[in-house]
Amino acid sequence: MRRYLKLHSIFIKQDLKKLMEYKVDFLLGALGFLLGQAVQIFCLGVIFSTIPALCYTVGGKVVDFWTFEEVLFIYGFSLIPKGIDHLFFDNLWGLGYWIVDKGDFDKYLTRPINSWFYVLCEKFCVDALGEIVVGIALIIYSTLSMPANIAGAINWWRVLPIIAILPFAIMLFTSIKTATAAISFWTKRSGHVTHMCYMTNEFAKYPVKIYNKVVKTAITYILPFALTAYYPAIYILRGESAWSLPVTVAVSLAFFAISQFIWHRGLKAYESAGS
Repeated sequence: MRRYLKLHSIFIKQDLKKLMEYKVDFLLGALGFLLGQAVQIFCLGVIFSTIPALCYTVGGKVVDFWTFEEVLFIYGFSLIPKGIDHLFFDNLWGLGYWIVDKGDFDKYLTRPINSWFYVLCEKFCVDALGEIVVGIALIIYSTLSMPANIAGAINWWRVLPIIAILPFAIMLFTSIKTATAAISFWTKRSGHVTHMCYMTNEFAKYPVKIYNKVVKTAITYILPFALTAYYPAIYILRGESAWSLPVTVAVSLAFFAISQFIWHRGLKAYESAGS
């Protein structure tokens, strides 16, 4: 383990050296991300400028609702595990889009280290720091802006178990990318599959109850991104869904095991791309 941690730090240092040579590229990437987030938050603000709260109704009766600040808190929280995964483990996108297709995966098999670890840690995406900073900023801003009755109900001791499960939320993102990227060992390209599955996390930025049964089932049980965003955020805000904490750990470990199984089966099926 110590050897791999040292290797990971070396990869990070090498990417930082590249960054120093291509500063404009980094700045443009970071600016593009910030503009994208700003547009989404602006649209959210426009929606809430016309409604007092986001409501969940049953039989025409309001049974639950979320204020703009609460939705902003959930949105901000969703960016943190996603951003950390993006920061350290984003090279898996390359596997599905071009690494296998161009025959570049061969180099990962000629090094005396685990191929999955090599792919995972070869790229360090510094622009993801913007994603994490935006997430933290939204959490702080939304908390300070909440009505006193909502903010006063928050028990900050709930943050401690959330911090404990954060690595497992990150693991869930990485495992889903690993499993879908590994499909490229059979098909040469699977980037679109990864993109389709990964973008499902966008639904988890908002209260799960507002969706129909299909979407709710998909983001809770099939691609359970709601376990990385809505459920831990609502646990901090209201103390609801405490069941989701051990479930997040169990589901993340299960997805990790499945992703490793698919990866190793894919390695056996891998054939270098021909010219």
